[in-house]
Amino acid sequence: MKIQQTFSRSLVAVRTWPFVTDLSVALCGMAVFFAVVRMGAYWLAKPTPAVFISHSVGALPLYAFYSIVRIGIAYLLSLAFAVGYGYIAAYNPRIEAWMVAVLDILQSIPVLSFLPGVMLAMMALVPGHQLGIEMGSILLIFTGQVWNMAFSFYSSLKSIPREMIEASRIYRYSAWQRFWQLEMPFASIGLIWNSIVSVAGGWFFLIACEMFVLGDRDFRLPGLGSYLQTAASANPVDLKALLWGLGVLVLIIVATDQLIWRPLIAWSDKFKFEQVESSDRVTSPILTLLQRPSVLTKLPVRAWNSLEESMYRRLSTTAECRIVQPVDAPRKRAGWVSIIAGLVVCGAVLWGAWNALHLIHGVSWADMRLLLLGAGATYLRVTASLLIAALWTIPVGVMIGSSPNLARILQPITQVIASVPATALFPVLLLGLIQLGGGLGVGSIALMLLGTQWYILFNVIAGAMAIPSDLKEAASVYKFTRWQRWIRLILPGIFPYLVTGMITASGGAWNASIIAEYFHIGDKTLQTLGLGAQISAATDQGKFSILLLATVLMATMVVTMNRLVWRKLYHLAETRYKLES
Repeated sequence: MKIQQTFSRSLVAVRTWPFVTDLSVALCGMAVFFAVVRMGAYWLAKPTPAVFISHSVGALPLYAFYSIVRIGIAYLLSLAFAVGYGYIAAYNPRIEAWMVAVLDILQSIPVLSFLPGVMLAMMALVPGHQLGIEMGSILLIFTGQVWNMAFSFYSSLKSIPREMIEASRIYRYSAWQRFWQLEMPFASIGLIWNSIVSVAGGWFFLIACEMFVLGDRDFRLPGLGSYLQTAASANPVDLKALLWGLGVLVLIIVATDQLIWRPLIAWSDKFKFEQVESSDRVTSPILTLLQRPSVLTKLPVRAWNSLEESMYRRLSTTAECRIVQPVDAPRKRAGWVSIIAGLVVCGAVLWGAWNALHLIHGVSWADMRLLLLGAGATYLRVTASLLIAALWTIPVGVMIGSSPNLARILQPITQVIASVPATALFPVLLLGLIQLGGGLGVGSIALMLLGTQWYILFNVIAGAMAIPSDLKEAASVYKFTRWQRWIRLILPGIFPYLVTGMITASGGAWNASIIAEYFHIGDKTLQTLGLGAQISAATDQGKFSILLLATVLMATMVVTMNRLVWRKLYHLAETRYKLES
């Protein structure tokens, strides 16, 4: 009788769950509609620079909503750019080296160096509306999110096993079919984990992107970042508002993990390149719920399937002219249109370079000497932060990525820690270091570490999760020792992901220097010798010549390091440590 009652209750649960799903989807649709209307009314209003930021707890929901919208739009732009840029760079040998070099330079430019051009351009593009300032803030967040995603997608495409590419040619896949059935699935694990760290980086730089000074103009946007910054910079520190803001941020991160990242990780687990199915699978209750049939979930799936099927059928009828060319196939020579476009681009670059040289012509030798000394000091701090980060992120990342049960527990915790803006906690951290006899020089290394170690950790987790289960079972069959398992299986398996993480972490450390070496606390400004401090001070004072020269110097150092070290390791990952059957 008890078994029968339990069975009947389970039937009722199964029958009622689809209606709950439909209701949830309908409520989400209504919420999205309200959000669009609310943001539209706010963006079309008149611009209000230096808006007053309330420390009231009641203002937190609206501030959090504004910040979520900014980071969400910036992430969607980052995803589209990363996929498009990485695809073009991977499959165009003529411009691949140039595109990768541009990516190296862009990821080395700090957020504040983009600030003058981005903000002035957006305000000129949309004059008289708040939308211009909002677009500038979104693009600044975009510059802090996109580069590691582009590197991840590019390296994944370069690491696709050759037999899988040959199979796509044998089956006469079109470019569209190969993209959706081979390239995106193969790159999904790395792209999802880099998306996690990108969004965490967006939260990290949120304060700098919602509160910024450009010369004598103070741009301040209502949001969670400006709320935390004003609470941390108050004299004395508004500890109650700071804790409330951090609590709301933690809730947002945990909700994002459970509603978005965990289902995506569980969904991407089926795309692992392996010949034996793993017994340990990542699970997600949200994904299981969404996979249940219901009225509102069936409609989008059916619409997409019909669209995809018709598109495949249309492409297959003209497969002879749409077959993807081999990666190593000879390319056609550039036509007149390409030559003219190249000349126009070269002319624009030369014009910009001439004006830039004219701008930095007035920099004195004393300022130049200070910039060079600051570059050396920042380089030492960046190197120290990378070494410290690698010492703990590699073993911890492998441990998390190799155990789904452990990942289920530790992944939300690491996301929360990675996403908390360290600048909000920096006053407390700095006071503690001063009490221990340190100062901003040591504190800047700690802040760089808080902002960059997550690039390595999440890439190592993705690499450990992507190691095929058959290789793990082979290592167990041959009774590898722990040392042999690390040398012959784990390190070669995570090597491409580790190199991507180290490259992006290096650029992130240079980026973090702008807030690690120059910090406002109350009515005081603390700074130490460093290139990041020079950039922040130049931004505050409106010294665009020093800002430009410091940015060029930072980009030169990052690109040189990439060429001498990371690019060679990248080539090694593409050739020696590429998964092949």
